[in-house]
Amino acid sequence: MTEHTDSSVGHNATTDSGAPAESGPIDVPPEYREEEHYEEHKSTRQRLVEGLLTDKMALFGAVVVVLFVLVAVFAPVVAPHDPEATFGFMKAPNSHSVGNYDGAPGTESVWHPLGTDSFGHDILSRMIYGARVSLLVALSTVAVAFTLGTSIGLLAGFYGGWVDSVLMRYVDFQWAFPELILGVGIIAISGGLGITNVVIAIGIAYIDDFARLVRGEVLSLREEEYVMAARAIGMTDKRIMTREILPNAVAPLIVQATLMIPLAILAEAGLSFLGLGVKPTTPTWGLLLSDGRQFIGEAWWISVMPGLAIMLTVLAFNMLGDGLRDIFDVSDGEVESR
Repeated sequence: MTEHTDSSVGHNATTDSGAPAESGPIDVPPEYREEEHYEEHKSTRQRLVEGLLTDKMALFGAVVVVLFVLVAVFAPVVAPHDPEATFGFMKAPNSHSVGNYDGAPGTESVWHPLGTDSFGHDILSRMIYGARVSLLVALSTVAVAFTLGTSIGLLAGFYGGWVDSVLMRYVDFQWAFPELILGVGIIAISGGLGITNVVIAIGIAYIDDFARLVRGEVLSLREEEYVMAARAIGMTDKRIMTREILPNAVAPLIVQATLMIPLAILAEAGLSFLGLGVKPTTPTWGLLLSDGRQFIGEAWWISVMPGLAIMLTVLAFNMLGDGLRDIFDVSDGEVESR
């Protein structure tokens, strides 16, 4: 009698060795299923563009910052008048001065959208030229603080030991002084007014912020495997710090630099307001504020207009800095979505 084997039991069949035969896919209950998420790697440029388009406040800040830079760079083209040209004294906003101002026969009417100051200077023109000085001081100050602070933090975090102790004790000593007081002291030691002394004073005053940030980043990065591999192949300490560690700490440094620019603008305005900044003939927002304080009752616009410009610019840089911090924060973006 011939045995008949039903093919329907193929899924439960076993091999000659007793091991279970290959079976089809197992139907897993829905509550135990896990969906795999794959996220495409995004470049820094892609993350920056997408982040700004998503964060409206950061986008507003970026637009204002770009306008501020363009106005500062093209001040001679944008400004309606020469900053040293004189018209009617303390003209109110949206007023006109009538006189012979171009040397041609007859009189002309000149419009002052933001009014004139106590010397007859057009406030809008001086504010536009003042934006150039503010931008120059802010960028130069951040460059000085970035270079010196990054160097101190990089050396302290990489070598540790007595190098870290000496450098960070200096940073702690500087941290104890308010930035404005320290800036005043440095200007007094340098002995004179001028943009160069202001840049040096404010730049040195903000070294500690970059030094602390870089040191913290280096302490975590120096134990990474790629740093150990660089040591193993005989790479020099200088090359490891500049080629391996520093590029991986750039993102927080960019955010810190963006947040330092408005602080530098405020510091320059404060020093100029106190008469310790640039020369009195240089148009800056701080000097405009200082010149108008004694006329605040009868010509409020002399101080209010540059004050509003400072407020808007600082607010825009802060919004942009907060947006960049969220964009470069991987833990809040890519990690969470996975």
